[in-house]
Amino acid sequence: MSAPRPRLYWTLQLVGWGLFGVFGTLLYLLFAPRTHRQPLSEIIILEACISGTLLVASHLLRRYIKHHGWVRLPIGRLLPRVLLAAALTSVLSQVVIWVLLVYVVRLYASSGQQYGWAQFSGYVMNTNFVLWMWSALYFGLHYLDGYKQAEIDKWKLSAAVREAEMRTLKAQINPHFMFNGLNNIRALVTEDPARARDMITHLSDLLRYSIQLNSAEQVPLARELEIVAHYLELEAVQLEERLSYTIDADPAALQVLIPPMTLQLLVENGIKHGIAPRPGGGRITLTARLDPAAEALRITVTNTGHYAPAPDHAGVGLRNAQERLNLLFGARAGLRVGNSAAAPATVVAELHLPLLPQLALA
Repeated sequence: MSAPRPRLYWTLQLVGWGLFGVFGTLLYLLFAPRTHRQPLSEIIILEACISGTLLVASHLLRRYIKHHGWVRLPIGRLLPRVLLAAALTSVLSQVVIWVLLVYVVRLYASSGQQYGWAQFSGYVMNTNFVLWMWSALYFGLHYLDGYKQAEIDKWKLSAAVREAEMRTLKAQINPHFMFNGLNNIRALVTEDPARARDMITHLSDLLRYSIQLNSAEQVPLARELEIVAHYLELEAVQLEERLSYTIDADPAALQVLIPPMTLQLLVENGIKHGIAPRPGGGRITLTARLDPAAEALRITVTNTGHYAPAPDHAGVGLRNAQERLNLLFGARAGLRVGNSAAAPATVVAELHLPLLPQLALA
């Protein structure tokens, strides 16, 4: 886990200015004439005073930057402020260093050397350059951190939008199913109260499933098939001998995760648009098989009828189901509905979903 920001800041400050002092000491030892070289102890004191003063000066500069919100300024307004602040900080810090060296630690008293204006001006220019580098590093790290946070916020927003889209699509599917069930119950309340009570029991199970899974993106195939069976029993009470059905699922596929209410929607569409309008009724067949080669679950729902959607109205339920699949799996999943080329008066809905290796098998 990364260190908190204050700790990281002070780590960089102490390490950076400490290395600055060590580097200054090494340069002096390497390039200063031996005949005029000061004792090592005095050099260490000199560099410690310089590094310590610049550490404090840069920290005060940072506080000024934060107080006036410079990090939010565009580069055109920021640059002149940084240049002026670095110049003023360089002059003031060198005044402090001069006072420390001459009047506090009295570094030059024993050696007889003078800390004149030439040295003062040279150190000011050197410090100014170092503070430019410090400012570039400070603002660079700040902007990098802001960019990373913006990316995180972007992904959070994307996830929130995706969740909102999923909830919207579910909210469009569930009322359609609920009202269809209530209409079926209404039709039998006066004709056969016992059957109506059975239908209410089935419907309550279905509604409970729908409400409980309102926040779930996927459920095991076995659970979805239970709900499909409830729905088919519900419809069979009304359609009686006009409806027959078969559910054939590979046991190895029962733990594969699928979007809730997807199969129920396909079966409901098959009954509503294919079987119910036909005087002779028809048959629903649902099969689910694993395809190891394609690493996919393939589900087929066939029903008696003819698929002829209006050009400008392909069906809200099917369109929402396709959008849910796109949100969850992208191009890896697909849903196709059309008339069977092998059997007359038969509609085929083919659904393929990618397998999740860690959850696909029981």
